[in-house]
Amino acid sequence: MKEYRTCRCNEISLKEVGKKVKIAGFVQTIRDFGGLVFLDIRDMYGITQVVTSGKEEDVDFASHIPLESSVSVYGEVKKRDPETINPKLKTGFVEIRIENLEILGKRTKNLPFEINSNQEVREDLRLQYRFLDLRNDKLKNNLLLRAKVLQFLRNQMIEQGFLEVQTPILTSSSPEGARDYLVPSRLHAGNFYALPQAPQQFKQLLMVSGIDKYFQIAPCFRDEDARSDRAPGEFYQLDMEMAYATQEDIFSAIEPVIYKTFQEFSNKKITTYPFPRISYQEAMLTYGTDKPDLRNPLTIIDLSQFFNQCTFKPFLGKTIRAIRIKGHLSKGFHEKLLQYAISLGMPGLGYLEVQEDLSFKGPIDKFIPANLKPELLKLANLQKEDTLFLIADNKKRATELSRAN
Repeated sequence: MKEYRTCRCNEISLKEVGKKVKIAGFVQTIRDFGGLVFLDIRDMYGITQVVTSGKEEDVDFASHIPLESSVSVYGEVKKRDPETINPKLKTGFVEIRIENLEILGKRTKNLPFEINSNQEVREDLRLQYRFLDLRNDKLKNNLLLRAKVLQFLRNQMIEQGFLEVQTPILTSSSPEGARDYLVPSRLHAGNFYALPQAPQQFKQLLMVSGIDKYFQIAPCFRDEDARSDRAPGEFYQLDMEMAYATQEDIFSAIEPVIYKTFQEFSNKKITTYPFPRISYQEAMLTYGTDKPDLRNPLTIIDLSQFFNQCTFKPFLGKTIRAIRIKGHLSKGFHEKLLQYAISLGMPGLGYLEVQEDLSFKGPIDKFIPANLKPELLKLANLQKEDTLFLIADNKKRATELSRAN
């Protein structure tokens, strides 16, 4: 029975020196030194260097193999000469002396682009030759990472006692947040199947059926335009449902899954669970959105009650919202901000600058009683060299304007 390989390209090390092995993969590079030809053979797992004998026919044959052709190589593992060692490669201390080199799939056309080049390639060309594009290490590693993440998610859900169920893909249309993709039926002319936007109805049926804890890495199909917070077309999501569960039960189940997944596959700082809880009202007031990015240091501060104690008439009885920033700005920049504020429909834009001695400087400083200034420093968490911007309007309008900024 024919054998294409006895080991993968990443498995050959100094332990195999003297052994006969067979590998298979794509020809990544060819280096012709006249009397010898070196080839790098790449498979999904790594790269191994192979070298011809000094025979003229072997040199001629190997030097004319088109790059990215698929080959099988048989030979003895040898230790590399010291000057040819490549410590960056797992197999960089060894090479295979070719005894037999067979072309399994010869490239017959010019490559439309280099496989592992840093050069930018048009996306339409990459998609046209996707089978070549996916040979690129970056894309291959993306696929490997995705597979590992999905397996990690699956293992965590199973460990918590969730049952994995594959729900139907061809189904009837149901009203959700986007348009359905429709598939015409061959057997029932004029009728269509819909692709699910999410397995919502199916998982609810499972709960009614007595399936206590369900999960699925579910394909979702939504015929909608791309938006910053929505994925159009086709995507996958970790979908889950629990019977007899409270909100806290759901949080307790999913928070460790999210935390451990990012801890495993990310080098970024991760908030430990239980995650911070922010009410809708607090999120809208402090961040101006119900999905805030907590990395953004700019937060909205409500100073309405404070300025009702002051003598600045434009602020009396109004809703006052403020934003604190680090540093002082130039006069020209203040003028540009004022013009921008007016373009949004604001009557103006007040500001206060905190000095080195924690005193204030700005157009409305004189309207703030001296005994109240320490209170303002505390309310807005102001430090020296900070600048506080303020807007005043009725509650509805002030809320809209503060969110716009």
